[in-house]
Amino acid sequence: MVSLRQLEALYWIVELGTFEKASARLNTTQSAISKRIRELESVTGIEIFDRSQRLARLTEAGEELLILARQMLDLESQMLQLKSSRAKPVRKLRLGVTELTAWTWLPRLVAALQERWPRIIIEPEVDMARALFERLTSGSIELVIIPEVFRDPDITSVFLADVENAWMAKPSLVDTGRGPMPLEELVRHPILTQGSRSGSGMYFNKWLKSQGIAVTRLISSDSLNAMLGLTVAGLGVSYFPRACFSPLVASGKLELIEVSPSLPPVPYAAMYASNRPSAFIEEVVDIARSVCDFSRQLQSRAGPDPWA
Repeated sequence: MVSLRQLEALYWIVELGTFEKASARLNTTQSAISKRIRELESVTGIEIFDRSQRLARLTEAGEELLILARQMLDLESQMLQLKSSRAKPVRKLRLGVTELTAWTWLPRLVAALQERWPRIIIEPEVDMARALFERLTSGSIELVIIPEVFRDPDITSVFLADVENAWMAKPSLVDTGRGPMPLEELVRHPILTQGSRSGSGMYFNKWLKSQGIAVTRLISSDSLNAMLGLTVAGLGVSYFPRACFSPLVASGKLELIEVSPSLPPVPYAAMYASNRPSAFIEEVVDIARSVCDFSRQLQSRAGPDPWA
């Protein structure tokens, strides 16, 4: 069986250049170092050093073994670090979020997680809600933060916040001087909406149907950023988070349209597999609830103006 002492001998011979220096580094005899290498060669069945050379030069197989030896010794070092009461455990989080979360409070969540677990490794994915939910159910993501439009008995859903949306358009595209506009009148204009891969798109398309509204001129895009650009360009009316996009209204890039009935809020939730619960994931969800804030974008306190 391969031992760490044998791998350690191999590492220091290569690192220091000779068997003699390796024996001094490991506080043992040169014959003991030679014995460890012979044992390692016997166990692995390979010739590690080219003995035709005067210096300790590795064979091709020996070089491959050295790579594995370094990995093993590094793992040993990490394990020994766990003995220290001050050492923080390494955590890994595969996290999926939609564009809106990435635009708003994802940086605050990352900062809070790094403060709680300084050695955390976060692997984020930004995608459409449907794609993220599918990866959650397949096990390739541990936690997703998406609109709460999917149901699965094997998935735990923890409510985070409601996002209030409002209809918006390029100024003067819609006559807004007569008070709240009936929804039936609004949809005579081209309507820009997110598609079936978007959680909020699914939510609002279902709501429009529940109101008996048939949209005759529909422009669909899965990208929130693309939908924003098309709306600012004046190609139609769309819906956006009211608070988050208020800077664009204030700067005159968009105009708020009051409509009756008003849009329902979109519930956002943190979701994880019920059959893979862990104290770590549950604590991450608690932290997410404490920092969740869809009201402003991340670049400035007032929010950015990407169309300036």
